[in-house]
Amino acid sequence: MNYQITILAAGMGTRLGRPFPKPLTPLVDGRTIMQQQIENVERVFGDKARISIVVGFKMEMIMETFPRCIYIYNEEYDQTNTSKSLMRALASSFDGGVLWLNGDVVFDANLLARLKPFVDRDQSFVSVNTAAVGEEEVKYTVDATGHIKELSKTVKGALGEAVGINFISGSDKAKLLGELRACAESDYFERGLETAIERHGVKITPVDISDLFAVEVDFQEDLDRANRGLAK
Repeated sequence: MNYQITILAAGMGTRLGRPFPKPLTPLVDGRTIMQQQIENVERVFGDKARISIVVGFKMEMIMETFPRCIYIYNEEYDQTNTSKSLMRALASSFDGGVLWLNGDVVFDANLLARLKPFVDRDQSFVSVNTAAVGEEEVKYTVDATGHIKELSKTVKGALGEAVGINFISGSDKAKLLGELRACAESDYFERGLETAIERHGVKITPVDISDLFAVEVDFQEDLDRANRGLAK
């Protein structure tokens, strides 16, 4: 089987303040954020990984750097949020589930090794960190069965925060795609996941990766933390 893996990299990354796409930000080990992502994917999934990248802001820079990937263009990258980038990715995918990464996550390849059995079982999940609950991060709660109930930045009584690496199963994909299409342009993709849960009963498992290194880079202090983790 082939694995469909998408990196969401259309945004302008204004909070980090670089003049180029945030995924091309250099790290302390000499790689860029996206280079370490792709290397981690290839290490765990090998030549069965079909990597697509949703691009927008200065897309030529990413396309020239990683010419072997498949590209999906979000032409409204400066007017829409991640819900519409993921919508385009799922609409362009083949049958089966899709694993997607936010294009600004720096992480240990062992994280993907932990998630791979869920992908192999075609089980929808959101990877979570229960050791931290940042005010600006996407947070979650669970229902009585242990599946995701709420997933947003405004969740109260959160159990942890989402890491930005998620999977939708082949059987759940059409439901999520429909909800992403209904999302407002400003919505994050997590809103589509929430409404798919509410309206269609989609079961999404939180997978705890708290013991593994993963940092979503929004601000300079996040980049500093990611570089400290890589330097260990």
